[in-house]
Amino acid sequence: MKSIKVHHYDAFSMKPNKGNPAGVVLNGDNLTDKEMQEIAFKVGFNETAFPVKSEVADLRIRFFTPGHEMNLCGHATIATVYALKTKGLLGDKTELTIETRAGILPIKIQSSSEKEIFIIMKQASPQFEEFKGSKEDLAKSIGLKESDIHDDLPILYGSTGTWTLLIPIKELAVFKKMRSNNKEFPTILKEMPKSSIHPFCLETFDTKADMHARHFSSPFSGTIEDAVTGTASGVMGAFFAKYIKNNNFEDSLNLTVEQGHEIEKDGRVMVQISKNSESYDVEITGNAVYVKDFDIRLEDKPSYSTNR
Repeated sequence: MKSIKVHHYDAFSMKPNKGNPAGVVLNGDNLTDKEMQEIAFKVGFNETAFPVKSEVADLRIRFFTPGHEMNLCGHATIATVYALKTKGLLGDKTELTIETRAGILPIKIQSSSEKEIFIIMKQASPQFEEFKGSKEDLAKSIGLKESDIHDDLPILYGSTGTWTLLIPIKELAVFKKMRSNNKEFPTILKEMPKSSIHPFCLETFDTKADMHARHFSSPFSGTIEDAVTGTASGVMGAFFAKYIKNNNFEDSLNLTVEQGHEIEKDGRVMVQISKNSESYDVEITGNAVYVKDFDIRLEDKPSYSTNR
């Protein structure tokens, strides 16, 4: 058996065991795809990240859920860059590029001390696609009624690197009632059966926040709920700019997204939306905190199964 050290960081929080947990494995270049998948399965977090060498960027990051590889993951990117920076593996770099399956993305690091490190991540250009399925079935799949869904805003698939279904909800109070039946998602999400689901509203617990959300995983991911989501927050910010603000703002829009309260993992994602000639530039800013290290033992014949 081979023993692999996993570094546990929580992203979008400065308090351990809040925000969104991510596993970071620093010796990714020595691992096969199957070994990465086995590690992510055994870690059990929504994502485990593997920084590896890149020929086209400063580094490449690969992201695995317990069930499959992802194109991009915001919170695991924040955790990985924080880990590399605090371990001295980035030297004095404050700007770098990362290669992902969603493209090459720029990263900026702002720090006044080890405890005050903020990572700014540019995401892919936002894309939206119409949801044409049953609103009633969709609402039921997360334990709600169709009447809980906002009447005046569209339900759309959105992506800034990873697709999710954005569902505008009328009131904050119903978020505590949500119970997801993830196994039903693929039959309801006929256009994108592997998409996750991201209900959100404009009411918030924190008066300084602009939006509240929850994030329910695709059943193919092998997890149920993501505590605080970076890519979904980014595309939700673009949704806010296009469909709520109706593009009626100056050059940029700064938003704060809160998430995770219902599962006692509350965290914050700062989102900046800037206009460009074609659409929007989307950046998210977040921090992270080290929690602990643990070891994963790799078997000669993995016992898990994937849904690729």
